[in-house]
Amino acid sequence: MFSSANRRNSAPARKAWRVVLAGLLGLAATPLAAAGEEEKGWRLEPDARIDLQTVSAQTTTRDEDLVIDGEALSVRGQVGLGIESKRTRVRLEADRIEVFRLGNGRRDVSRDRLTASVEQDVTDTLELQAQVRRYDDLVTVESPDTDAWEYSARASYEPTRENRFRLWATWRDRQYDNGAGPATTGDGARFDAQYRRRFGAYHYLTFDLRTESIRSGDAQRGYERDSAGVSYTRPIGPDLRVRPAVEVIKTRFDGRIADDGALRRDRQVVPEVELQWWPGKWRVEAEAKYVFFKSNESAREREGYRLTLSVGYVF
Repeated sequence: MFSSANRRNSAPARKAWRVVLAGLLGLAATPLAAAGEEEKGWRLEPDARIDLQTVSAQTTTRDEDLVIDGEALSVRGQVGLGIESKRTRVRLEADRIEVFRLGNGRRDVSRDRLTASVEQDVTDTLELQAQVRRYDDLVTVESPDTDAWEYSARASYEPTRENRFRLWATWRDRQYDNGAGPATTGDGARFDAQYRRRFGAYHYLTFDLRTESIRSGDAQRGYERDSAGVSYTRPIGPDLRVRPAVEVIKTRFDGRIADDGALRRDRQVVPEVELQWWPGKWRVEAEAKYVFFKSNESAREREGYRLTLSVGYVF
C-alpha cells in the first residue's frame, strides 16, 4: 500500500525497470542464437492454443431498483515459442482476445498482449524470472481502455516438493484513452506474495497476497488496492479437478468523490468454485463466482453472479 505522502518522481523507477528489460532481452539473445545447435542442449518448443468462452452475469443494486445483465462470447488465440536448456527457459508469446458482448448498446472489445520472459534455475530450490509484457486495449481497475507496459521480476523458492514460496515485483506504465478528451497516463508498482502447499499431483492449497497502486495526473485514474485470497485445488477424477476459492479486495481511489464527500472506497468479497477438465490437449473449465460489492458510493453497491464456460485446445 502506498500513501499520498510517499509519492515520488517515477522516472528513476521506470529507468530501473527498463534496465531489467534490457537484461531480459540480453539473456534471450544467447539461447535464441544457440537454439539450433543440438550439441549445446537447446531445444525449440513452439505451441498454440485457441479458446472459446461464454459468460453470463447478473448484478443487482442495493435497493434492487436496477438489475444489470451481461452476456458475452469471446475467442482467444495464442501462439508461443519456448527455447529451453537444462536450467534456462525463454518464452515468447502473443495472444489476442475478441469479446462479443450480447445485448443492445454494448460495445464489442478486443485485447492484444505480447510477452517475453526468461526463467533461470539458480539452484535446485531457487528459480528467478524476468518478464516484460505489452498490452493494447486492456480493461483495468481505473479505465476500460488502457495501453500498458509491465516489467516484472519473480523469485520462486521450493525447499521441498511440498512447499513453494513466490514473490513478484511489477512496474506498470499505462496510457488511458479518454474518448474525445486527451489521453492521460499513470504508473505504479504491484507486489505479490504466494505460498503453495502441495499434497499430491494437482492437489494444492494456495494463499495469495497483493498490494498495488497507480499514480496519475488524471484524478480519476489514481488508486490503491490490497487483496488476499485462498484457493484449494483437488483432483476428483481422471483429468478432472475442482478448485474452490475466496478473495477479498479493497480499493481506494485518489480522486473519485463518493456521496458523503469523502474519497471513494470499495470492498469486494468474491467466493467462487471452478471445475477443470483437461483430457489430452483439451482444456474445459467452468467457473461460478458470486460478487459482494460494497462502497461508500451507494450507486456502486451491488451483488450478483458470474458464470463462465471455456473450451480450449492446445496444439
